Amino acid sequence: MRPVALTIAGSDPSGGAGIQADLKTFHQHGVYGASVLTLLTVQNTRGVEAVQVLEASFVLAQLEAVLADIPPNAAKTGALGSAAVVEAIGRRAADFRFPLVVDPVMISKHGAPLLAEDARQALLSCLLPRATLVTPNLHEAMVLAGLEIADADALREAARRIARRGPKAVLIKGGHPVGFPGQSGVPADGFSGTTGAFPAGEATDVLLFEGKFLSFAAERVQTDQTHGTGCTYSAAIAANLARGLDLPAAVAAAKRYVTRAIRTNPGLGHGFGPVNHHAEID
Repeated sequence: MRPVALTIAGSDPSGGAGIQADLKTFHQHGVYGASVLTLLTVQNTRGVEAVQVLEASFVLAQLEAVLADIPPNAAKTGALGSAAVVEAIGRRAADFRFPLVVDPVMISKHGAPLLAEDARQALLSCLLPRATLVTPNLHEAMVLAGLEIADADALREAARRIARRGPKAVLIKGGHPVGFPGQSGVPADGFSGTTGAFPAGEATDVLLFEGKFLSFAAERVQTDQTHGTGCTYSAAIAANLARGLDLPAAVAAAKRYVTRAIRTNPGLGHGFGPVNHHAEID
């Protein structure tokens, strides 16, 4: 039977991020996609004009309908909007028997808030303890850890602090250089962590898994066509978990996919354009 992946996230009518990006990513990975909608946005590549968060009871009803009929092999969350929605998903996730990837979406690419201030504590206390993996970017990692990240030592400490909240693994995405080794998938726990940039032209993400650090590096593509990269990355990880890959392998394959998706972006829109969800997978 075809594996099933579930996304619990918001809608992007321009198709580059959110539910739409997740479902495209699932399909490209040969995984059947189911979805639970948490919020609606009015947006395109130029910006976000409005956000409307759905009632937690309605979000939960959607989730129950999917779980009762087409149980997934893996799931991910994206923009959740409110504390009530975060708490509802967190309570239900206590019974999940499949991997859950939490992408702690706080703001859009254009700076629009997608998670209420009071929902951040709910994210820490209710949802992160249920996560197989949490995938913050550097800004989100600093908020979740309560720590400035200026070098590799601080990044590792941030990952440890987030891990203490209960997720089985933490992937901090290298939105800017902080000085970790460049080879993909090499153990990084013994690295000195001296301050300084990554090698020029490199984007490196750091995974804390089973007490060890792994780094995943790829070419840093010079483009502003990066709308929905976080959604696409986390959806690819969830799809790979649904396909049966272990966590480090799922992250590595997703990293390669999202790099190809950025490099081959279709050049749509007049702002931060979407990536290419038709990019090749491993």
